[in-house]
Amino acid sequence: MEAIIEIKNGVTRHPDKRMAEPVNLTIERGEQVAIVGPNAAGKSRLVDIITGRYPLLQSAVAGTHGLMRHITFRDSYGEQDGTYYYQQRWNQHDIPEDMPRVDGKPIIALSSGEMRRYQLGRALKSEPDVLIIDNPYIGLDVQTRQWLTALLEQLIAERGLTLILVLSKSDDLPEFITHVLPVEQLRLGKKMTRQEYLQSSKPLPSPALPEEEREWVLRLPQKDLSATPFYPQHGGEVLRFNDVSIRYGEHTILDRLSWRVGEGERWALSGRNGSGKSTLLSLVCADNPQSYACDIRLFGHRRGSGESIWEIKRHIGYVSPEMHRAYLKDIPAIDIVASGLSDSIGLYVRPRPEQREGCQRWMQVFGIRELADRTFLTLSSGEQRLCLLARAFVKDPELLILDEPLHGLDDLNRQRVREIIEAFCLRQHKTLVMVTHYEEELPPCIDKHLTLKRSEGE
Repeated sequence: MEAIIEIKNGVTRHPDKRMAEPVNLTIERGEQVAIVGPNAAGKSRLVDIITGRYPLLQSAVAGTHGLMRHITFRDSYGEQDGTYYYQQRWNQHDIPEDMPRVDGKPIIALSSGEMRRYQLGRALKSEPDVLIIDNPYIGLDVQTRQWLTALLEQLIAERGLTLILVLSKSDDLPEFITHVLPVEQLRLGKKMTRQEYLQSSKPLPSPALPEEEREWVLRLPQKDLSATPFYPQHGGEVLRFNDVSIRYGEHTILDRLSWRVGEGERWALSGRNGSGKSTLLSLVCADNPQSYACDIRLFGHRRGSGESIWEIKRHIGYVSPEMHRAYLKDIPAIDIVASGLSDSIGLYVRPRPEQREGCQRWMQVFGIRELADRTFLTLSSGEQRLCLLARAFVKDPELLILDEPLHGLDDLNRQRVREIIEAFCLRQHKTLVMVTHYEEELPPCIDKHLTLKRSEGE
């Protein structure tokens, strides 16, 4: 068989980018490969070796792979500074004419799922022989996942394309994959067939969240909200949209949406890519300028009635793919978590000792306490997501807004976070709005659903 990619005793010259053992790998023509493993196992490091990002000692990536393309979605909008997330939200009403557009939409207005389709199209225009895609299915609705699988199967059949998929979710393993490369603790395991891998898979421990951590979350002290400004009385209204419409140019994102969320309710927000889910959540969090032109009531108060953004945010814990993609502050992980206390990008107010202790405790709940002193950009994408989740919970918010919170997490961490959300929402005065395209990711406490539909012609 012809080797498309071959690495013998591969060791990177950069000591900090090495695997625990030299890499020996052969991928032959006709093989379609998935790289799998838990968060921080070394999957991205292995891809960096395959793509030649880090030169090797004495060895090189050999074979007949021809043109190789690697699609990663970390910086879908290009290099940005840490304030870009907010600039993106606030500048959508002033879009330059020369900005690239997809189906008439400016890139800046695309949903994360639409952006993935755009990135894939750009990569395929160069007609690569080998295409490496990081977590291709996360953030995509069911129909788009089916479309992507069919497209990749077609490219394999018609172009002889070799695919290497990097997967965090074991149940995202498509049927066209022929071989699996398991990675764990910076070690590349033996290449196995898809069937061998599925037969070797072990069930997840249940529960995934240790009982001690679950009890700590359940026993967090109850806040006295009776005299808190901009918060309703017990059982009151947390959120109301009255006939809300959002348009960017000729494109309607939300069309006359009315929606009421009462305190203690747990909502699942669903809809196809581009239906307006992230836009809706940005309105709630005051990260969208059109929120002040709409009839939106938060915690019983009309938006723009004298409250500040910070009075709104003090009750809200929030995480989203857009926030993760734009969060480029390379500061210690514990400072990332602590920034949630003041809703800042970066840490500008030094937390008090008891607050810092609380940050460490939340990191322990999410299983990342040992990462406290590691800087954010040195962490794996899964570890970064866990830090941002701890950041959303650290101030014990009354309203949790979780936009695809399990993005990029491995099977065990997905289950652990799901159990954390469930335990948190069993407490008084806790309201949840959660977005996911995977029904099985919703915690059992979810009892209400809102499905958005894309506007006609979109």
